[in-house]
Amino acid sequence: MIDDRLRVCSTPVVSLPVVGSDAQFPVRRVYCVGRNYVEHAKEMGFTGREDPFFFSKPADALLVIPDGTEGKMPYPSKTQNLHYEMELVVALGKGGCDIPVEKANECIFGYSLGLDMTRRDLQGEAKKQGRPWEVGKAFDHGGPIGPVHPVSQTGILEKGAIALTVNGEVKQSSDLDKLIWSIPESIAYLSGLFELKAGDLIFTGTPEGVGAVVKGDRMVGTFEGLGQLEVVMV
Repeated sequence: MIDDRLRVCSTPVVSLPVVGSDAQFPVRRVYCVGRNYVEHAKEMGFTGREDPFFFSKPADALLVIPDGTEGKMPYPSKTQNLHYEMELVVALGKGGCDIPVEKANECIFGYSLGLDMTRRDLQGEAKKQGRPWEVGKAFDHGGPIGPVHPVSQTGILEKGAIALTVNGEVKQSSDLDKLIWSIPESIAYLSGLFELKAGDLIFTGTPEGVGAVVKGDRMVGTFEGLGQLEVVMV
């Protein structure tokens, strides 16, 4: 029998609306690819095609924003330098271990728009001290995300404009074909480190132009053909 105290404390599974249906996409794990756009890597002081690296956010740190609505993200504690990072997110419908690159796209259920919000000052201090990044990346509401667009509607995405505005001013603008590690390459590499499963999300990386936001700022992220993700800092 489950202790009543555990019943009270149990957290519902986080799920994302699926565009064009009443279905929900239940989230299992959230993986993020670091420094995966050429110009963003340069912006962060790196060049060349290093092996991809990954970090995670808890599924319940996602801030789910239904299509056509404005999300409200509370400004997090313990930071004076909160950064936006606009990303295309891949939702997996199946997984496995050591998935070949040429089979990786078969795992994709759909795509979403997401923001990898980052307490940059806390992340920077953690880097200096050789500590994990969780305090900078894995905080509550630190992953605003929109609905899933099924691949049956979008097709496999290999290119497409990605952008972010803050208060109407363009801050990030690039194209998916500027990824250092393509989506199938990232899936294949990640599957060599973890067994991927249905319900996993992969934030695929952010373009150059990351920067800080404050309370009252409005962020609007877009990806060609996938609508927009609108978030206001409160």
